[in-house]
Amino acid sequence: MEGSPRKASSVMLEAPERAPAASVGDTPASRPAPLKARVAAYAAAHGGDLTGGRIFLVTLPRVFGYLFNPVSFYFCFDRNGAPAAAIAEVTNTFREVKPYFLRPEVPAPTPPASPEASRPTGSATTLAPTTFRLRVPKHFYVSPYSDVDVAFDFTLRLPGDHLSIQIDDYVGTERTLTSTLAGPRRELTSARLAWFSLKYPLITVRVIALIHWHALKLWLKRVPWFAKSARPADQRDLYRPHHSLSPAPVSSEAA
Repeated sequence: MEGSPRKASSVMLEAPERAPAASVGDTPASRPAPLKARVAAYAAAHGGDLTGGRIFLVTLPRVFGYLFNPVSFYFCFDRNGAPAAAIAEVTNTFREVKPYFLRPEVPAPTPPASPEASRPTGSATTLAPTTFRLRVPKHFYVSPYSDVDVAFDFTLRLPGDHLSIQIDDYVGTERTLTSTLAGPRRELTSARLAWFSLKYPLITVRVIALIHWHALKLWLKRVPWFAKSARPADQRDLYRPHHSLSPAPVSSEAA
């Protein structure tokens, strides 16, 4: 998050100090702390030290003034450049936000592809890319067709030349949904940015429209659903909680 996005050389941009979207640790103050400071504070509250480190944000941009991100990913490094943490920041259509903190797994040695490859070559043993894993009850209203205590199972691989992210839903030991985000890294040139603007016009509007379109199709199929206000106690640790989670005011008449 140091520097300007203009200096970034790929689609996986380093975020600017002041992001246009509300984010991890968003505060109701008119002038909240810079995004990097909020991310670092959130990581510190979960035992992560990002002092002097860098943070990369994978997200959708604001398009013609409209922004909606179902999930954004922060990849965080310590002062020595080692992967320290990842944060998956999930947003629902009520504009509530819930971050999930992931720690890196210890990379395992990559086995040699053949006996010849195992012969000494003077180089160190290669390590598999760093992976961040977490399975946790979501306690978040993401969809009227998915209960709030379904477990999220995150598998985030540190971006390099390729992006590989997977989020599964589990009910007990049964996987009920798989979502993936993958693709090769591309240099962010003016020509490619113009092409992506034509290839993916109004991408953020398309995302929110498709969410409601698929919800309508499930409703027409009479798939069971539940209201957001049905289980407010099980929707926890949210930023910008919806008014439906607030207890109804108690009125009394004067004697």
